[in-house]
Amino acid sequence: MPTIRSIRTRIKGVQSIGKVTRAMEMVAATKMKRAQERGLAGRPYAEKIEQVIADLAAISGQPHPLLAVRKEEKIIVVHITPDRGLCGGLNSNMNRLTSNFILENQGKVNLVAVGRKGRDFMIRHSCNVLAEFTGLTDSPSLISTLPISHIIMDDYVNGTADKVYLAYTRFINTVIQKPVLQQLLPVRPAQLPKRENVEYLYEPDAGTVLGQLLPRFVEMEVYHAILESIASEQSARMVAMRNATDNGKEIIDELTLVYNKARQEAITKELLDIVGGA
Repeated sequence: MPTIRSIRTRIKGVQSIGKVTRAMEMVAATKMKRAQERGLAGRPYAEKIEQVIADLAAISGQPHPLLAVRKEEKIIVVHITPDRGLCGGLNSNMNRLTSNFILENQGKVNLVAVGRKGRDFMIRHSCNVLAEFTGLTDSPSLISTLPISHIIMDDYVNGTADKVYLAYTRFINTVIQKPVLQQLLPVRPAQLPKRENVEYLYEPDAGTVLGQLLPRFVEMEVYHAILESIASEQSARMVAMRNATDNGKEIIDELTLVYNKARQEAITKELLDIVGGA
């Protein structure tokens, strides 16, 4: 049976860790609220721009490089993960999803890694990483994500890639975060419902507007995927730290019970020694 001193030392250690996890939970909760607001605010814009592109693609007779469909030979996956851990199974789920996709398309997939956790995992497993982006803040701006968008658009237009996918964690709610693999290029215009199939007037013409809007659409999709990933990260970290704090409390209760039993046993032994000596 462990000594009273060792049990007391372990209780103090668990209490110290509990204070840290509680503080991390509160910080993650604060960041989560801001990240959720930014991620959810971008969804209506992304949906509306898809509708506009669908209408433009239907009436424009000019082909655009970002709409060109080619035989699937070379694939680029933009793999978006956090820079830090301590967020439950979020990183492992995201890495597993992309890894399975790489195995299904053996020899065809190159990666653009966004985030240290995904980059380290893919390099450790000898995957071909074309570019890496780390150190994004918890509130990135659109300008800070433009290099990612420009790399994949240039590679697609130049023929280095025939398809581009976004792999990120979509925020569902505080408890559920879903890893998704979404095709980004070639841009597939959405199917407009009949009630939304309205004739619009574009100046100077539909082809020019489509040519200007498609790169903005790709930039916005990458930016929105990063915002969704950040919101998912903070939510998963808050839940993980809350669970760690609750588990610490349970361990302290168990250790306190063992500690009391050890003290009772020590006191009884001392009394028996006194009675036996008398």
